Amino acid sequence: MIKKNKKIDIHLAQCNDKDCLENIRVYLTAQDQSLVDRAINVKCTKAEIIWVFSDIEAVPFNRGFYSIDLKYFFRVTLAVFTGVGRPCEISGLATFDKKVILFGSEGNAKVFASDYKEDAFDPQLWKKTNMPSAIVEVVDPIALGAKLVDIKDNNCCCCCDDEFDLASVPESVCRVFDDSLILGGEQKRVYVSIGLFSIIKLERRVQLLIPAYDFCIPQKECVGATDDNPCDLFERINFPVDEFFPPERGEFVDDNDCGCGCDCGC
Repeated sequence: MIKKNKKIDIHLAQCNDKDCLENIRVYLTAQDQSLVDRAINVKCTKAEIIWVFSDIEAVPFNRGFYSIDLKYFFRVTLAVFTGVGRPCEISGLATFDKKVILFGSEGNAKVFASDYKEDAFDPQLWKKTNMPSAIVEVVDPIALGAKLVDIKDNNCCCCCDDEFDLASVPESVCRVFDDSLILGGEQKRVYVSIGLFSIIKLERRVQLLIPAYDFCIPQKECVGATDDNPCDLFERINFPVDEFFPPERGEFVDDNDCGCGCDCGC
C-alpha cells in the first residue's frame, strides 16, 4: 500500500433553499416589448437558469464566516395573447438577488498558479488567497404565474424597477437573446412568479494523505454486435418494463423516511 498526498476540495458548509420569487420583472427586447404593449394577457410557460454570479467576502468581526452575494439570471418564456388567435411566444430576462452567510474556516496562505494559454506565455494569476470557493447548484425554476401590468394604472407599484441597470448584465447573458434588451418607454410590463430550488456550498482546497493500493484494471472484455449478426447484442438487453409503467410511490420515498435521511419511526 502506498500513501499519497493529494489536494481535494471539501465541503465546509452548505445550505439548501426553497425560494418563491413573486412578481419579478421580465425585461424584453424592443420587438417583444411592442408585442406586450398590445397584449391583453400573458402566460409564463417556462423559466430557465442562464447563469448565477457569486461574490464572496469575509464577514467582519466573525472569524471563519463569509457572506455570499448571488445574482441569478433567468430566461423566461412567455405566451403573449393579443386577440382571439394563437398566442405568440417570446422570451425575456429576469433577475434575482440573494445573500447567505456560511462558515468557511480561514487561512492566511497565498496561492500562486499559472494559467495556460495557447501560443502565449503562462501568466501568473496575481494574486490569489486561499479563501473558500462558493458553489451553487440549482435546477430550472418552476413557473408559477405571470401578470400583465399597465404602468399608467394608479395601482401599479413599479417605481423601483427603474433602478435596474441593464448595462451591468454580462455580455454572455445578453447573447442568449436575439436583440438588445430595453429599459424604459414601455406601456405594459410583465411580472412573473417562479419557484426556485438551490443548494449553496462553501468549498476549500486542502491536502490529504490517502492510501493508494494499485491501478484498477478492468478484467471484463467489451462485447459488441457484429455486422454479421447485430441481433445478438439486442437479445441480451432486458425488456424496459419501467419505461412503460410509471413507478409507484414507494420506489421514490420510503414510507418511514422523512426525506432527511433519518427514520421517522412512524
